[in-house]
Amino acid sequence: MDEPFGVRLRARLDKYGPLCVGIDPSPALLEAWGLDDSPAALDRFTRTVVDEVHDVAAVVKPQSAFFERWGSRGIAVLERCVADLRAAGTLVILDVKRGDIDSTMAAYAEAYLDQGSPLAADAITVSPYLGFGSLAGAISSALANDAGLFVLARTSNPEALELQSQVSAQIYAGVEAANAGASPLGSIGVVVGATVADPGYRLGLLNGPVLAPGLGTQGASPSDVGRLFSGVRQAVIPSVSRAALQDPAKLRATVESYRDACAEALA
Repeated sequence: MDEPFGVRLRARLDKYGPLCVGIDPSPALLEAWGLDDSPAALDRFTRTVVDEVHDVAAVVKPQSAFFERWGSRGIAVLERCVADLRAAGTLVILDVKRGDIDSTMAAYAEAYLDQGSPLAADAITVSPYLGFGSLAGAISSALANDAGLFVLARTSNPEALELQSQVSAQIYAGVEAANAGASPLGSIGVVVGATVADPGYRLGLLNGPVLAPGLGTQGASPSDVGRLFSGVRQAVIPSVSRAALQDPAKLRATVESYRDACAEALA
């Protein structure tokens, strides 16, 4: 890659509109598709989603856990999923939520950000709860590889509110510093759920992208996205997963509907 993630993301959002589609092949979704719970069904599900959404969504976000549960067979499907999406030009945020210190964090960065790795993505999700400084190596690796990070800040699950409200200011400050001077958009972003009442920060100060999960099944609507992220309209990436994946026959149309509704709400 010869352009920073933030630059590529800005171009992709401008071209395709504000939407990320999560690939979450849970047993329940496989069953809803009439598939058994097996690596072969996982592969069929994933290939179908990739084929249907790669050219209608700006970003696709595979959830690694649903592939990891099948061991090497699931990881092989995930590797092919990431490779196929990136070959099509689709930006991939690999949802791994890794967070550790020193050599362990460096190993995670090598696995997911080093462009020679079979699991190399355009960006990954990371957890800052060993201290924001523990992400320094991952930030350096991301920038060196023209990749990105999305740091958990205010997530969409209600259990997180008490803890995250106490530490999110430090997370925002760290991300803001990491993006200083970047143009048109920094490569280090945050995760702020579309269901939160208040992000607790002027997100426009980040100079970076905001991944906003929670559309659909978790209760957020495109109008919620427009209200909550009015100050960062050009940098927010609303994300939908289960609500878009329920019916393979309607998958593409559902994704287009969410994308267009979010674009209207953020206009």
